[in-house]
Amino acid sequence: MSIHREGFKTIFLVLFVFTVLYVAVMLALPDNRLIQNIVLATGLVIFVIVVQFFRNPARQIVQNEKHILAPADGKVVVIEEVEETEFLHTRCRQISIFMSPFNVHINRNPISGIVSYFKYHKGKYLVAWHPKSSTENERTTIAIKSKDGRQILFRQIAGALAKRIVWYVKEGQAVEQGEEFGFIKFGSRVDVFIPLEAKVLVKIGDKPVGGKTILAEW
Repeated sequence: MSIHREGFKTIFLVLFVFTVLYVAVMLALPDNRLIQNIVLATGLVIFVIVVQFFRNPARQIVQNEKHILAPADGKVVVIEEVEETEFLHTRCRQISIFMSPFNVHINRNPISGIVSYFKYHKGKYLVAWHPKSSTENERTTIAIKSKDGRQILFRQIAGALAKRIVWYVKEGQAVEQGEEFGFIKFGSRVDVFIPLEAKVLVKIGDKPVGGKTILAEW
């Protein structure tokens, strides 16, 4: 287990703030051990929560061109047929994975191929389960075309707590299944749009593991 590179600044900031706060309390209330202990305990709990949020567990990715892997850890909250209107312009199967603050927040490529489309959208910060969060919240939209010409599209979507979306891909880039394509800080969701002919292998309520769980197969 290691710490993801996106977490170093945040972890340092949290540690610095609570160290300063604790020292200030000790200087202001040198005889009040109760308040000092409360501040110390609170700081330690928050520090542990932040550290676990940025954990980067080692994962053995098994690549298979017939599989569409989960792009994120979390819980499947939506499986439905929709019209994808931004890039694919066709009927697709949407699978949405909600990521709580306690999930690993690394995002991974569901398939290998070429990034055929990328766009970042500024937007709102509705709660991640809001029906309009997929089209109105801050988000990225990424499409990958496999070597046999099949395309899937997926979105990183910010939520009420997630205030920063990070991505590591660009249009025209070759990517590998299971590699990191981004990170969302402090909870949100990822939507995946797959062809209707793909066989869905998960159901509502399932808890996929990014880069490991097979969402669907061709």
